[in-house]
Amino acid sequence: MYKALKQCGSEVEYYVPDREHEGYGINSDRIRKLNEQGFQVVLTCDNGIAATQQVKLAKELGMTVIVTDHHELPFDEDSSGLRTFKIPPADAVINPKQVECNYPFKQLCGAGIALKFVHALYIKLGINVEALKEFIEIAGIGTICDVVDLVDENRIIAKNALGMLTNTKNLGLKALKEILAINDKEIKSYHVGFQIGPCINATGRLESAAISVELLICEDETRAAQLAKILFDLNKKRQDMTTENVEEVIELIQHSTYLNDKVLVIYKDTIHESIAGIVAGRVRETFNVPTIILTKGKENPKGSARSIEEYNLFEELIKCEELLLKFGGHPMAAGLSIKEENIEKLRLKLNKLCKLTDEDIIPKVRIDQRMPLNKLNYELINELEMLEPFGKGNSSPLLAEKNISVLKIDVLGKKANTIKIRFLMPGSNKTIDGIFFNRVDEFMEMLKDAYGENYMSYLQSPRGMKLDLIFSPQINEYNGRQSIQLKIIEFKLCK
Repeated sequence: MYKALKQCGSEVEYYVPDREHEGYGINSDRIRKLNEQGFQVVLTCDNGIAATQQVKLAKELGMTVIVTDHHELPFDEDSSGLRTFKIPPADAVINPKQVECNYPFKQLCGAGIALKFVHALYIKLGINVEALKEFIEIAGIGTICDVVDLVDENRIIAKNALGMLTNTKNLGLKALKEILAINDKEIKSYHVGFQIGPCINATGRLESAAISVELLICEDETRAAQLAKILFDLNKKRQDMTTENVEEVIELIQHSTYLNDKVLVIYKDTIHESIAGIVAGRVRETFNVPTIILTKGKENPKGSARSIEEYNLFEELIKCEELLLKFGGHPMAAGLSIKEENIEKLRLKLNKLCKLTDEDIIPKVRIDQRMPLNKLNYELINELEMLEPFGKGNSSPLLAEKNISVLKIDVLGKKANTIKIRFLMPGSNKTIDGIFFNRVDEFMEMLKDAYGENYMSYLQSPRGMKLDLIFSPQINEYNGRQSIQLKIIEFKLCK
């Protein structure tokens, strides 16, 4: 948005709210300061749809306000279930989720809507729309990292972005790829979602997101390298903080009555506010129930929530609106602030209203095809990769097979958090390796349950051991040699 407006000849500055002190979107104090500084127009990106009071203030101060957002619209609901949607009084509100909006694709993320806004602006001003191409890779990063469905226009944006990112001309992204050691790789959705995106995201969580904006608009190679190093180091710090907090929260849940809740509401004031959403996501993955993680805010507790497909988090929070100071989000994710004395009330009400059944909270993995290991080949893997980019709404194909003989098990990594297993291909003496990460404890518990205290001897010599697997086949490159490898998604010991 910033680069496009500059190209249009606008006098424009960007401002990214401080998460800790200002919250996620438009802040009334900041609106007053911007007005005092002489800014006449406020153009939001990926926020503003719930900022009715802040937009009203800006209008009272004589400012022009344009909201571009993709979040769910807040609404009031009467006793008959009739909903009245609340739209901020901006000069223009661009959000395809508005009832009266007839744009055919409703699932664009905030970056995608920014791209569409720029497209319309260029047409209006007579600027060649070919100039839009340089923004597609940035919109693609947003599309993949915001975990919107990778279908329709989102798929087109993401797929084109990945091709551009592989040979990016953006100095900041080139420097970031260099420090991530992926500068010579074909960029896939994995690299964006788990390497590039988290580094960009870490600045807003631990420092200022303006650092990432500076990286993406940087025109100096030396400065780009410096900024990329800052992003990389902040992400490493965030990872360590997240791991520590997730472990503490899981232990807290396992030794409390929270374990019986179908909606987890956890208040832990030592969690850094900026990683509450990541912690909520990891805890949600562990227990497969909607999870709200709250921590100490500047004035009141605030936090983030992550849900499961069977539970519309945004609508359930609306039912508890009287207990909340502020909230907004999607069916699968939300942010909120609350008075401390209302936290337990929120937990009780959400669980009382919760209609999730025991069946709903059983984790489900749907396979696409049972596949004997001797049927795997490079041609098949290349054909599957044509379905990229993978993500929400277009999951990576999952294959499965039963009774696979285990020849060898190795625990790898500095933190011993990776397991590599060598399997025997049926009907031959050929072998194939499989690998999975961060589930070593779970694997060990499975062996212990099956073999008792003698389980370590089976780990060292897995005689007769067989596993059922859900996996995704990959081409592994090591020392210039290629081989087929299984990325193990789920495992179960055959009895």
